[in-house]
Amino acid sequence: MRFGYLRSSGLRRILFLALAVLGAAVFCGSCEKAPSADAAPVYRCRVVKRYPHDHQAFTQGLAFEDGCLYEGTGLYGASTLRKVGLRTGAVLTSLDLPRDCFGEGIAIAGDRIVQLTWQEGVGFVYDKATFEQIGEFEYDGEGWGLTYDGTRWIMSDGTARLRFLDAETFEETGRLDVHDEKGPVESLNELEYVDGLIYANIWPEWVAAIISPQTGRVEGWIDLTEVYKPTGRGAQDKIPNGIAYDPIEKRLFITGKLWPAVFEISLIKAE
Repeated sequence: MRFGYLRSSGLRRILFLALAVLGAAVFCGSCEKAPSADAAPVYRCRVVKRYPHDHQAFTQGLAFEDGCLYEGTGLYGASTLRKVGLRTGAVLTSLDLPRDCFGEGIAIAGDRIVQLTWQEGVGFVYDKATFEQIGEFEYDGEGWGLTYDGTRWIMSDGTARLRFLDAETFEETGRLDVHDEKGPVESLNELEYVDGLIYANIWPEWVAAIISPQTGRVEGWIDLTEVYKPTGRGAQDKIPNGIAYDPIEKRLFITGKLWPAVFEISLIKAE
C-alpha cells in the first residue's frame, strides 16, 4: 500500500540511529541490545534555499539537469512526467501517462528520460527535449525508484534490493542487497546517484540512506524531519520522496509527495 504512514516510525528510526552514533541503548517498550559501534553516521539537513513546488504533485521521481527539475508524479489517472522551472516552480512541459499506469521513479541519461511504473511492469523511454515516447521495456515485480550512474540504470522495487539494468537494453545485469549494521534495509524508494554513492528515500520514513554501490552497505543516514513539517488535512500522506542532485554546482534538492516546496539542502553531521 502506497498511502498513509506513521510518522513516528520514521522518528523512531532516526532516534535509534542518533543514539547509535553516541553508543547508547535504545528502549522501546522493552530494553534492546545497544547497536554496534560501527553504525553509520547521521546527517542533519540545513535548508539553503526554498523553491516553489506544485502542492498537488504526488512526487515519485526527481532529477535535475540544465537548470531545471524533471519530475515524475504518481496516482492512477493523474500520473505525469514534467519539466519544471527550479526558481518559479512553473511546469514548462508535461506529459500525461495512460490512466491505468501509476508513475514512479525517473532518471536521465543523455537525451533520454526513463520513467518506471508501480505495478504495471513497464518502463517508458522518452526523448528529453520533446517528451516523445521512443521506447519501453518490461521488468518483473514493482518499480519504485530509478537513477543512472553513468554506465547503468539502478532501480529499486520496494525491497532491500537494488537492480542494475543495462544502459541500452534495460536487461537486468545484477542485484545488490542493501544493509546496515542491523540487517537488510527495506522499502528502498526514490533514488539519486550522488558523487559515487546512491541516495535513497526509505518509504514511508523521514530518513534517506546513503548507500555504497559496491557493497550495499549504508554509509550514512539523512534525517529529513526538520526540512518540512506537513500540517492540515492529508498530512500523513505528505512524506519525503524526491532527491535530485546538481553535479556542477554540487547542490542537493529534496521534496516530497504533495509538498509546496523543493528544498536545496546541505548536510551536517550530527554530533
